[in-house]
Amino acid sequence: MTATGVLARVKAAGGAGRLRWPHHLLIASGLLVLLSFVRVLDGADDVTSSGTVSAALRLAVPIFLAGLGGLWSERSGVINIGLEGMMILGTWTGAWAGYQWGPWAGVVFGVLGGALGGLLHAVATVTFGVDHIVSGVAINILGLGLTQFLAGLIFNTGEAKALGGGPRQSPPVDPIRTLTLPVLSGGEIGGWKSPDWLGSLERHHWFLVSDIAGILRGLTSGMSLLTLVAILLVPLSFLILWRTAFGLRIRSCGEDPYAAESLGVHVYRMKYAAVIISGGFSGLAGAFLVTVAAPLYQDGQTGGRGYIGLAAMIFGNWRPGGLAAGSLLFGYTDAMNVRGGGQSVHALLLFVAILLVAVAGWQGARAGRLRPQVATDLGRREVRGAYAGAVLSLVAAAGLLVWFLASDSVPGELVSFTPHLVTLLVLALASQRLRMPAADGLRYRRGEAR
Repeated sequence: MTATGVLARVKAAGGAGRLRWPHHLLIASGLLVLLSFVRVLDGADDVTSSGTVSAALRLAVPIFLAGLGGLWSERSGVINIGLEGMMILGTWTGAWAGYQWGPWAGVVFGVLGGALGGLLHAVATVTFGVDHIVSGVAINILGLGLTQFLAGLIFNTGEAKALGGGPRQSPPVDPIRTLTLPVLSGGEIGGWKSPDWLGSLERHHWFLVSDIAGILRGLTSGMSLLTLVAILLVPLSFLILWRTAFGLRIRSCGEDPYAAESLGVHVYRMKYAAVIISGGFSGLAGAFLVTVAAPLYQDGQTGGRGYIGLAAMIFGNWRPGGLAAGSLLFGYTDAMNVRGGGQSVHALLLFVAILLVAVAGWQGARAGRLRPQVATDLGRREVRGAYAGAVLSLVAAAGLLVWFLASDSVPGELVSFTPHLVTLLVLALASQRLRMPAADGLRYRRGEAR
């Protein structure tokens, strides 16, 4: 590719055939109607309750923030599987500063702790050319071992121990303040108990109306200020990466760093900036865990959320909006495990079965459109693949429908496994339409011939 063509490629990457906002809204509306239908049919009111929505949002935010860190890094061409280790560094530094100087100090130090991990990853991969996977694994191991050592050294002695610290946990951290919209979602203001209009509608369990009320109440009741910051990072990241010269330079490094270099882009500098920002977002995810999700640092607190964030980023096709949708999906399935139990997951069996029938119809229609145009072996294989996908979707839908009709609930063991199962299924189904940055994971050396 010529140097003058790299900017056009970066701007056009992923743009062809993408759905627009009206299409997304139409799909979301259809999914909500379908979810309301299965809720009413199965009597699983927790499927769209405000408590489930609130829990899903709280569980999705750390996944989203970690995935956002991975997005920034990989858009610059650096694979970052060290998100988990950077999150762990963020939990420890956030708790260490939080119990001493308050939760917002914990947020700042959590970001700095994750950014330090990002800096180490950048030094290893960008400066010394270490394999990105090897460096990421090393960051994960280092983050886990270092925080365990520091927890025993600092939290298990002196004032920290007197305040409730120990070898595997920190003293409690004051939580960040939450917001509740009065009148719509209840709450108290100066002793006055506000009405709860959305809660009243939700308790009637009406078709669609109560579902919309439950979702809105879950989004407007007891929301942490840090959650609001995380939501605002979706449009902010999009604007920076896709609407500014700085973002264009970062993405050009992930598509063709040598062409970007020939246009005057300082590739090393852009990669360093992106990977350090990536670590900062991962550290913010860790700080969220110790200031919102739980009021202290605990060993093993991240629970693999860095890896799930990486999966959400891939599901979202390396874009902030898709990443947010994937994070909400994983957070929602996790909330089903926490709140809904077997009854809610049982209702989702019918929901997924209907979706698979729709997928089978779409695959069949796609094969029908491609068939008259087939002229090569590759085209014939694509048609056969579409038909095979339609058949497999119908078989899976039939199995789920039989399971739904033959049972009243889902065993607890499967409920707890649901988030991990969804992660595997989503990646398997979405992998065919993904486009990663062209130079993602490739070693770059300034002035070196390709």
